[in-house]
Amino acid sequence: MTTGPDLRPPSQHPYPAGEAPKQRNTVGIIALITALVGAIFAMIPGALILAWVLLPAAFVLSIVSLVLKNQKRGQGIAALIISIIGTVIGVIVFFAVVATSIDEAFNDEPQIAAPDEADAAVEDDGADQGEEGSRDNPLALGTTVTEGDWEVTVNSVDLDATDAVLAENTLNDEPDEGHSYITANVTATYLGSEPSGDTPSGIRVEYVTPDGNSFDSTAEMVIVPDYFNRSETLYEGASATGNFGVQVPIDDVENGQILLSPTMFGDGVFFETQ
Repeated sequence: MTTGPDLRPPSQHPYPAGEAPKQRNTVGIIALITALVGAIFAMIPGALILAWVLLPAAFVLSIVSLVLKNQKRGQGIAALIISIIGTVIGVIVFFAVVATSIDEAFNDEPQIAAPDEADAAVEDDGADQGEEGSRDNPLALGTTVTEGDWEVTVNSVDLDATDAVLAENTLNDEPDEGHSYITANVTATYLGSEPSGDTPSGIRVEYVTPDGNSFDSTAEMVIVPDYFNRSETLYEGASATGNFGVQVPIDDVENGQILLSPTMFGDGVFFETQ
């Protein structure tokens, strides 16, 4: 049968004259999927780096999809909106993570464990003297302190270590008049799980006199016997033990205290010297 010309009025034609049907927008679909995945990663702190890659890519793809001719624009519009919202979420999560990290770094209070159960019997007496580990209530030697990824303790203190320090290295200077060298033996254990390990470089040791004057172990460039190697890399569960040397006033030296800071930005805790 011969088909004649289409005599239907223009209003009954499937498409207006000169207008082709809109095709599926492949770029828009890719942009939408990318935006959705990026927005999901933006909510996960550990996957933020992936969100920073996917969301900008989705934004660019969505713009491209909207300028293509004879292409459906729904997916592109949705991708554009989701990529913007995902970026806002990512920024919020990023600053929340940074704020939490800063708070933990500067406000992580040391956890103190008594060296043995016998100390629990005198807990009430210590409560009247001030917070445990404070200058008014120093810790006993051997007490374990945990802060961040480090567990540390002062094992012993030699209040008359001048001869030993001078004999260790001929380059060590004589202490100033009225002063002597003391050493504090410290053990540090790494509790973190970084595959590359970490070094106890943030540990600080000071001697505080009964009058409140502080003397830092880094003030004098001396090599002490069995010195503590702060550059040694330790892996999870590993420990390092060694001495820190400090030049201090001789007068009333036995009544001073050792201030040990497990981390560089920690407040530190006080230990008895004997």
